[in-house]
This record gives sequence, structure tokens and C-alpha cells, in this order.
Amino acid sequence: MVYPALAAVRGCCRQPFCEIRRAQAVCIPAIHLHVTAATMQVSQEDFEKAQEQLKLLKNDPGNETKLKLYALFKQATEGPCNSPKPSMLDFVKKAKWDAWNSLGNLSQDNARQKYTELVSSLISAESADQKKDDSPHESRHGGYETILVTTKNNITKIIFNRPDKKNAISRKMYGEIIKALEEAGKDDSAIAVITGNGDYYSSGNDLNNFTSGLSGEVEKMAKDAAALLKEFVDHFIDFPKPLIAVVNGPAVGIPVTLLGLCDVVYASDRATFHTPFSQLGQSPEGCSSYLFPKIMGLAKASEMLLFNKKLTAAEACAQGLVTEVFPDMTFQKEVWKRLEAYASNPKNSLAVTKQLLRSVEKEKLHAVNSKECEVLMERWLSKECLNAVSWFLTQRSKL
Repeated sequence: MVYPALAAVRGCCRQPFCEIRRAQAVCIPAIHLHVTAATMQVSQEDFEKAQEQLKLLKNDPGNETKLKLYALFKQATEGPCNSPKPSMLDFVKKAKWDAWNSLGNLSQDNARQKYTELVSSLISAESADQKKDDSPHESRHGGYETILVTTKNNITKIIFNRPDKKNAISRKMYGEIIKALEEAGKDDSAIAVITGNGDYYSSGNDLNNFTSGLSGEVEKMAKDAAALLKEFVDHFIDFPKPLIAVVNGPAVGIPVTLLGLCDVVYASDRATFHTPFSQLGQSPEGCSSYLFPKIMGLAKASEMLLFNKKLTAAEACAQGLVTEVFPDMTFQKEVWKRLEAYASNPKNSLAVTKQLLRSVEKEKLHAVNSKECEVLMERWLSKECLNAVSWFLTQRSKL
């Protein structure tokens, strides 16, 4: 199987495992193990079996995991990192070199063991996910690449599904969420839920959304992005059913501002909420310039939207942005049990009540959304914003 790109901040390699496979043919005969012949045979068999199992994975395990696999394979077959450090501008080679070099003097035996264990864990996790996906009680909606959409127990779930990118929202993901909201608004479910797959709820805009602007297409990027953002937020404003956010981890940028348009927000105690707009030379969106002061008061909203203050889950709850916080250990179990009970209520009654609660401010929210997108387009065209984003991308590339 050919895996997707091993991505650096602004570069990629088309076949991240090709070097591993080439190295396998050259390096394996030269392995020297300081163990008994019997142990060597078992260890080598397990290692080779793991390499074959890795080819059977159907899902991309993510860039961080692929880097670990690459580093462990190189350490297992060649020993400690012995190649010169690549240029800082060669992001892919630098990421690979850093991963391998970070293993230090880890023995080849231990590297083989860790490689085998990591592959085993990936196979087990994928098998468990497959069983979950095949559940006869849950229907999975097709036609999506960056999100998962399922319906079960009268609940339609829209799941950010780019865990290797911390669920950063790409342009494609914006379009798929719009489509999912349209479908969820018309299906037979009683409520809709938005959540994230993996450790993050969402880290906000994918930085690759800005790279076209940095390469000379600034005006087109700004116009297209503003139109897409307006349509995206409009769908949250107009969503006809109760919409619940299940914030399973850190949230940054627009996934935070949209919480004001959700009817209920449940969060794990490990979630954080950050809106670093001024840091990136930008301005608020998602109707947060209007809703956040209403929800938490002007002073607290200003700390977040003007000065980039990051809130813990407990702080967000105290300020009214989050409805309730749950211990991370029991978060999923408690939240979904409660949501299933909510979804058992008559769906038309829920929809009518939602409209009564929201209809008074719909016109105002659409006006705010239009103004926010207009201001953001001006911000994206400013030198201040371009310089801030360029600086941030440069800092990220040094990590």
C-alpha cells in the first residue's frame, strides 16, 4: 500500500515508506544481534512479520506515527542516526532525520521490539474501529473524506476526522461539513452532534489554507475564503435541529467561535479554548464578536478575542461558553448516555423549540456574519496579516 504524504509544515514526500522498503532490502542482511541464535530468529521473524502487516493497514496512521515507524525501522536496521543533518528548508528530510536522531543510542533489539509493538497496536486499533463501523445499529454516511458522518439512536454525528492534523479544517473539510449539516437537517435524527476524532476537537484552520495567498494569489484567496466562510457559518445559524458540540480536546479558532451557535456544549476537562486572532493579524468570526460578549460579558470576551487568552474547560464553563465539563476518563460514556436520552424526545417538538429559541436573532446573526467576513477579507489582504502568518509558519517549521 502507498501511504499519503509525510507532511512538513509546507512540504511533503509522496511515498514516506518507500525509503523504508528500499532500506529493508539492503539493511536486513547486515543486522548484528548480540543475543542467542534462537532469540535472533524469533525477533527477526516478528520484525519481518510486522513489516508485512504494515502493508495491510487500510487507514493512514498519521504523520507522527509514520515518522516513528520510519525512525524505529532505521534504528533497527542501521543503528543510531549516522547521516548528516539536512537543511532546515528541507522539511521532510529534516522531520525524518529528527525522528531517527531522537532515538539516540536505543539498541537495535529494542528498536525492533518497539517497531513490532507499534505495528501491532495499529492493526488492533484498526480492527476495533472496523468492528465499530460494522455495527448494525449505526449507519455510516458515504461521500466524505475529511469527516465521518453516522446516525445511531436518533443522533447524527459529524466527526472531524483528520487526527494526524489535529483535525485542522481544510477547504475541503469546510465543504464537507456544509454538506453534512444540510443532510443532517433533513434526515430522521432528532439531534446533531459535532465532535473530533483523536486527541483534538480541532486546531482550527489548516495553515495550508494560507499558502496560496503567500505565493501571490492573495486577492483570490481572500475573496474565495470569505465566501466559503460566510456560507459555512450561515449553515450553523440556520441549522433547524438541536446542535450539540462534544468537545473532546483542545479547540482553536473557528471551532471555538462556532460554539456560540451550538445549543449545548459539553467538554472534557482536558479541553482548552483558544482564539489567537490578533496574534495572526486577523479578526473574529463565527458571530463571536456579537455572541461572546452576550454569553460571557464584554470584559471576558475581550480577553479571548482581543488578547488571545486561552481558557481551560472549567473557565469556559464558568463563563457560560461551555454547558458542562466531565472528567476525561468518563467523558464519552457520560455524554453519549445523556445525548441518547435527549434524542429519545419527540423530534418535531425539539425542532420547534429550537426555532423559538433562535428565530428572534437569526436576522441579526446573519448580518454579523456578513460583517465579520467582510472585515476578515480586508485583514487577509493586509500586510500585517500576511507578515503574521508568514512568521507563524516559519516558527512552526523550526519545531
